[in-house]
Amino acid sequence: MTLAAISLFPQGYVSSRVLGIETELAIGLHPWERHPERPNRLRVDVEMFVPLDAVGRGIVDYDPVRALVRGWRGRPHVEFLETLAEELLAECFRDPRVAAARVAITKTQIFPEAAGAGIEVFRPRPA
Repeated sequence: MTLAAISLFPQGYVSSRVLGIETELAIGLHPWERHPERPNRLRVDVEMFVPLDAVGRGIVDYDPVRALVRGWRGRPHVEFLETLAEELLAECFRDPRVAAARVAITKTQIFPEAAGAGIEVFRPRPA
């Protein structure tokens, strides 16, 4: 747990998450990533943090997050993983109970010697 999460939720929180969503997408800056016939394979993990006192008002639905990721397949080339992360974070914060969210996006086949390369963003709800 990050220090930001501790200070945001001194009373505790529930993490609603969907992990390991897989999709393929033309993404990246490298020349070898710019071939639409060879999209990058992505793994996406999303966590939405809800204060314990807000949990009683129903579940946090992660289906919209899943639908967003599934909708990426076949879209025009994207240069930055951060673009996708921002889209996911915006979707997470559509639920007013979500006080913070964590998004991790990994290119799983980018380097032969690595299990993956990617980004992770943790963000509290914008003011």
